Amino acid sequence: MTTDLSKLATAAGKWEEMASKFKTLAAQYKRDVHGVSLGESWIGLSAQAATGRFTVTLQELQGAEEEAKAVASVLREAHTQLIDLCNRVKAVRADAVKDGMRVSDLGVVAFDAEKLTQSERAVYGHDLDFQQSARAQAAEWTERLNQAVKAVSDADDGIRIALEAAVLDTDFADGTFNGFNRNPMESPYSSLEEAGKAANMPADRKDVSEWWRSLAPVTRAVLLLERGDELREAGILDPKYPWKSPDPGSGPFGVEDPTPRDVKLHAIALGIATAGDVIGETGASRNMLHYLRGTGETLSLDVDRMLDGDAGFKSSIEKEHLESNQEAWRKQALDEFYRAGGDKAVAVPVESAAKHRTLESEEWFHAVGSHAQNVSGTVIVTPSTDGSTPKITLDYQVNVWDRYNWDEGKATSFPGGIEIADDDMGRLHTVGIGQEFDMRGGSSTYTHDLNSPASPAVTPGDQGREGTRADVSRGDDENR
Repeated sequence: MTTDLSKLATAAGKWEEMASKFKTLAAQYKRDVHGVSLGESWIGLSAQAATGRFTVTLQELQGAEEEAKAVASVLREAHTQLIDLCNRVKAVRADAVKDGMRVSDLGVVAFDAEKLTQSERAVYGHDLDFQQSARAQAAEWTERLNQAVKAVSDADDGIRIALEAAVLDTDFADGTFNGFNRNPMESPYSSLEEAGKAANMPADRKDVSEWWRSLAPVTRAVLLLERGDELREAGILDPKYPWKSPDPGSGPFGVEDPTPRDVKLHAIALGIATAGDVIGETGASRNMLHYLRGTGETLSLDVDRMLDGDAGFKSSIEKEHLESNQEAWRKQALDEFYRAGGDKAVAVPVESAAKHRTLESEEWFHAVGSHAQNVSGTVIVTPSTDGSTPKITLDYQVNVWDRYNWDEGKATSFPGGIEIADDDMGRLHTVGIGQEFDMRGGSSTYTHDLNSPASPAVTPGDQGREGTRADVSRGDDENR
């Protein structure tokens, strides 16, 4: 915060002076050197060879001028934007102090009890609710201050990226290697801060969705055009919905010793899992086998297979999540499109409210049963080339969450006429030879044309025979 930012403006002025000098030098070279090879006094093979070499040199001098102007432009933009961002940090700090906070030189925010009156301090020292409220208030100001500081850091990265682009020779056929940049491109981002944020996708998947939502709509569209497949694979469509298991299930794990009856039941359950695979209930077989292995690890659900194998689930997604939300999502994205000027593509994250439903098909009822479901995605608005209605599409994935556990007082019917009390299956968890676990999954990316009057339809491809009980870890590379 103590950096002298005026030096950026001074440096920009020096680069502008340099650009002017290169312009003068290029004009002199064109007249006194390059022009000689073009005149009538020098002809033949040597003149032709000289013309080629002189042209490359002239273009390099002209490129040096353009590159110097581009660097100057970046530095001036950096000066303006960093001053604004640093002032925002100072303003947040000042507001925090006004609100009763103490902010250290390192940016640590704490409630300033010294500002309280003597009687208020006495109350503060004994009132736990007052102390908790003060800590929450300090945490809120810490987050605001961190975000303001991060904006400065992002802009600093954006400056580096812009300077690297300004001096990059992208013309490989101009007769030079790593020469001057004769055609600097205008940045597609609205600010240096946005450029820095765009380049700093988090490495941890759980943070990618939040990062994606923090970007400007135009920035998202630019990134989708450049790195769409990579970003979708990284998790930009992952939902924000904070699912939590709705009940404690069978309680603590492994707190009792197994009895012979428990061991026998475990063997019966293994047989049921094998039979389920044989008759085609691969999802149910896979999930029960994971329970019987007792690891408790989160299992990734194959949502594409669920969509393919359970017509009621597929219909629920189409009607309750897509059809019911598409007009609101369309309007939201169009509003952002026109707010950005109506001439640039925008991408807007959307997500439907989670609903709790029960799967209907025999396989998926046994495998998952009741669950939470929603749809998360991105609406992309692209301007038309002829000024007509912009193109609007929705890229989305279907999300499912559940806890694999057993309901007290119920019984579950399995293939072959076998019925086992849920209490007995849940006891395998209690004695440590089976363990309940979370299940979650996201489907492949599907696309729906929001310009089309047709109702949205989820159309999973051929699912084949994948996901059998012998392939319990299928999809576990990303347990989202």
